Amino acid sequence: MTPPLLAPFTARDGENLAIYDWSMEACQGDDTLPPRAVVLLVHGLGEHAIRYDHVARRLLDWGFAVRAYDQRGHGESGGERGGLASETLLLEDLAEVVDDTRQQSLRLPCADGAAASDPLPLILLGHSLGGLVAGRFVSLGLRPVDGLVMSSPALDPGLNAIQKLLLATLPAIAPNLRVHNGVKPEFISHDPQVVSNYLADPLVHARISARLAKFIATAGPATVAAAATWRTPTLLMYAGADKLVNPAGSRAFAEAAASNGGARVVTTRCFDELYHEIFNELDAAPVFASLKAWLDARF
Repeated sequence: MTPPLLAPFTARDGENLAIYDWSMEACQGDDTLPPRAVVLLVHGLGEHAIRYDHVARRLLDWGFAVRAYDQRGHGESGGERGGLASETLLLEDLAEVVDDTRQQSLRLPCADGAAASDPLPLILLGHSLGGLVAGRFVSLGLRPVDGLVMSSPALDPGLNAIQKLLLATLPAIAPNLRVHNGVKPEFISHDPQVVSNYLADPLVHARISARLAKFIATAGPATVAAAATWRTPTLLMYAGADKLVNPAGSRAFAEAAASNGGARVVTTRCFDELYHEIFNELDAAPVFASLKAWLDARF
């Protein structure tokens, strides 16, 4: 199985972001159809993009080109593990990667073998923190995208009173203080092999800074508040038994979207028995089926 191409990318401030590209493999072979669209994967807190290799390969099988990147402070990208130099940094990084992805999609072949004259449709697929980053990105209209998939997005981190108090003070006095992120690996999936692999993965870390925690705590409610005027076709999939982020955030987003007719734009699927990493559960077939049906209907 050919691994994805790792292409180091220099951000506007000189920091390295690791970008992974599955689209070359997607276009190999004389009988391969041109990609239907490009899916850009955005991973979650403390992890990295290659944990979504199986998702990328499923998307390839369905006819989509796939890219992903390690968010700053994660995986093979630069930056302090779990750190954040400014509250908007992850959104700015995504904007740069989106711009680059649009340009790269012009190089993919059309049905006649020529290069495309227009960029392919672009879909963001974000999980957990990545779902929040992608959702906030869309809510702010930082770049136009053609579709959004949010998987167990961190729209409500489920903070207790003490955590809320700390977030009210720490970002101002010690924004770079990094502590354990509170993720309990046993609750990422019911599959013990997934948990074991997560614990053994050298690119997984458990750090979070006060500034990153504040971004999560503020961007989630802001994204939910924007749901009533949502315009981007969106698939929201979340775990009903999630113990890492509060599923109430996803429910609130869905309800807000429906309240103003946004239900025509936002499709919601709740998987009642699943844990946080819905693509890594023992029975992920319904999750992939929901994703495929949504993509097939729109692209």
